[in-house]
Amino acid sequence: MTTPPRTPYRTPYPVPGVIWASLPIPAVLLGLDGRITEVNPAAETFLNVSSRALIGQPVLDRLSIDAPMEEAFSRARANQSTIFINDIDVTTGERAPVQCNVQVAPMHDNSDFLMLLISPRDIADRLGRSMSVKSAAKSAIGMAEMLAHEIKNPLAGISGAAQLISMNVNAEDRELTDLIVEETRRIVKLLEQVEQFGNLRPPDRRAVNIHDALDRARKSALVGFAAHMQIVEDYDPSLPATLADPDQLMQVFLNLIKNAAEASKGQPGTIRLRTFYDLSLRLRRKTGSPSVLPLTIEIIDDGPGIPPELAADIFEPFVSGRENGTGLGLALVSKIISDHEGWVQVDSVPGRTAFRVSLPVAPKKMESY
Repeated sequence: MTTPPRTPYRTPYPVPGVIWASLPIPAVLLGLDGRITEVNPAAETFLNVSSRALIGQPVLDRLSIDAPMEEAFSRARANQSTIFINDIDVTTGERAPVQCNVQVAPMHDNSDFLMLLISPRDIADRLGRSMSVKSAAKSAIGMAEMLAHEIKNPLAGISGAAQLISMNVNAEDRELTDLIVEETRRIVKLLEQVEQFGNLRPPDRRAVNIHDALDRARKSALVGFAAHMQIVEDYDPSLPATLADPDQLMQVFLNLIKNAAEASKGQPGTIRLRTFYDLSLRLRRKTGSPSVLPLTIEIIDDGPGIPPELAADIFEPFVSGRENGTGLGLALVSKIISDHEGWVQVDSVPGRTAFRVSLPVAPKKMESY
């Protein structure tokens, strides 16, 4: 009886279970032929595939890494030393590339195996930008209050005077007075948005079913600005409640759906509303205690994508990629989610833009539907 040849990727490696599961970054164990022998939970989340489906697969079939990885694997084995590759794009093919730092480390007690560690930089970078956005938002709020107070009253006088003048002029001049009235109304509408952005009222947080808030926003959108769009729901109905102000949360979803609808520039398109549970994002509260944000909502459109020159600043006040856009809608989204101790980010490539909102779970004693 002959013994079947050993298959490297099926050879178990005694990785300590608790340490392996606790690693906060994606980690992949590779056999001699570059096939996956083990992945930790963070890698499953990053790849969006279960370990059962990944084990035995060539790692470079599941990950696209913008670097000569075969050479890195060979060098790590030959030199029995760790290879560091910084600031490279990594993607699974199903999401926009993420800039990462990658490490390839040999397992010193068994040279058949390599450990591939992937450290996404997008969270840290976006956290830094989030802090600057929040600071900019506070400055914009002060300016917003001043603008609304100082400009709205004179505009009402201008509009009233133009309407009086229109009663005593010919048809040609009346077009000019009508233009004055129309433009003052447009500016007043803009100032009302500015006032909304400047609203410093803290959220009235309670246990909220995120699907209820999404459904309210979806119905409102379909009878208005998103009437030309198809909105597809992809919900995880088992998600627990979050701790939020229901009206402010609905405003966030409404703004994001509006942004997705306007990306189509009046053409029919599809907006996908997706919810799922994701334990990969952890932030630190002001008190210093860690905060897990597992409740995840994605609003995905199939429009042309965010212009690259705007992508890094899209949540800044007064930054807009649309003609006549105020640049306050996404800034308001960022402000509200920040007030809810949550997190919002965006991944955008042509044909797919996904805004992701991450929120905490409501304490057990408050959960109610």
